[in-house]
Amino acid sequence: MTKKREYTGDYPDKTLYIPGPTEVREDVIEAMCEPMFGHRMDRMTDLYTTIVEDTKDFLGTDNDVIVLTASGTEFWEASTLNLVDDRMLVPTCGSFSERHANVAERLGKDVDRLEYDWGKAVKPEDVREALEASDAEYDVVTCVMNESSTGVRNPIEEIGDVVAEYPDTYFVVDAVSALGGDYIDVDAHDIDVIFASTQKAFAMPPGLAVCVVSEDAYQRECEKDSASWYGGFQRCLDYYDRKGQTHSTPAIPIMLAYRQQMKHMLDEGHDARDERHREMAEYTREWAREHFDMFPEAGYESQTVSCIENTQGIDVAATIDAVSEKYDMVFSNGYGSSLGEQTFRIGHMGEHTVESIEALTDAIEDVAGL
Repeated sequence: MTKKREYTGDYPDKTLYIPGPTEVREDVIEAMCEPMFGHRMDRMTDLYTTIVEDTKDFLGTDNDVIVLTASGTEFWEASTLNLVDDRMLVPTCGSFSERHANVAERLGKDVDRLEYDWGKAVKPEDVREALEASDAEYDVVTCVMNESSTGVRNPIEEIGDVVAEYPDTYFVVDAVSALGGDYIDVDAHDIDVIFASTQKAFAMPPGLAVCVVSEDAYQRECEKDSASWYGGFQRCLDYYDRKGQTHSTPAIPIMLAYRQQMKHMLDEGHDARDERHREMAEYTREWAREHFDMFPEAGYESQTVSCIENTQGIDVAATIDAVSEKYDMVFSNGYGSSLGEQTFRIGHMGEHTVESIEALTDAIEDVAGL
C-alpha cells in the first residue's frame, strides 16, 4: 500500500527534456499569481474569449476551439462518446494509440485495430484498404499524430485526405505531444477533432486540454441520444456562444498563464514555431545517428520527441540519473515494457532551442563517455 511521502519543497531545479511537461517561461508562471476572481464574472469572459480566439488565430482554423480544464486524455473519452455509435477503426503503433483503443473498448465500442510494429508508422493506403474492406461504415477513424512512446510522426494529413472520401466517417486526431510544435493545417485535411495537452509543445504548466471541433462533428453529437457530459462538444460550445465562458469551474490561474503564453506563440507565429522545432529535431537526429541510431521508421520521425535506439548498450537509467545529478537536466527512458533500456527519449518541444538541446547532448556524451 502506498505510503505518504512528504513534499518538502526543497528540491533542485531541473531543466526538462522529457516528452512533457516541458520548460515554462518565467512570465507565464508569474501570470498564475494574479488575485483570484469568479468564473462567472465579466473578467472571466474577457479571459476565456481571449484564449479561445487567440488559439484559433494561432492554429489558423475556422473550426470551433474548446479550452478545458483537463488533460488531453479527456478528449480520448469525449470524442468517442460524442461521435461513435458502434464501430471505430484505431491504427495502433505504440503505447498511446493502443491506449486510445483500450479507452474505446472500455466505453463499450466495437474497435477494429489496424496494428503496426512499434516504431512503424500508420500508412494512408492501409487505412484506405481497411475502409474499403469493411462491410459497414466506421463511425470514426482515429490516429495519433505523434506517438511519443516510439518517436513516430504519423502522416495524418494524408490519412485525413483518405477519410474525407467517406463523409459519414469522422476523423479524430490525438495531437497531445505535437500540436503547437508541429504545423498542421486542420481545416485543409478534414480533421473533425484534434486535441492536445498544453504541458507539451504549448510549453505550459499541466492542467488544460485544447480541442478543435469541426461543424460536422458538432452536428453529429447534436444528433446523438447520449454524449460526454464534461467534454460534450455541444455543451462546451453552446455555453461559449451564450456566455463566452466554460460550463464548469475552470482552473483560472492556468488560463491566465495560457493567455500569456499564447501571446508569445502568436508573436513567434505558427510557421516560425514549426521551423524551430524542425531544427531541433534535425539536430537531435544527426547526433543520435552519430552515436546511436533512431528507433522510428525512417522518414516518419517525430518533430517534438526523438526516440533513440540504444545501440551502444549504455545503462539508460544510470545515465539519466547521472545527467540529472551532475547537470540538473532530465531526459527520459523508453516507454513501455520492451523499450525501457532499448531506447531513450529526448523531448525537444516548447521553448527549447538547438542550443539548449545541444547542452543536453553534450551532457549525455560526457556521462556516457561517448
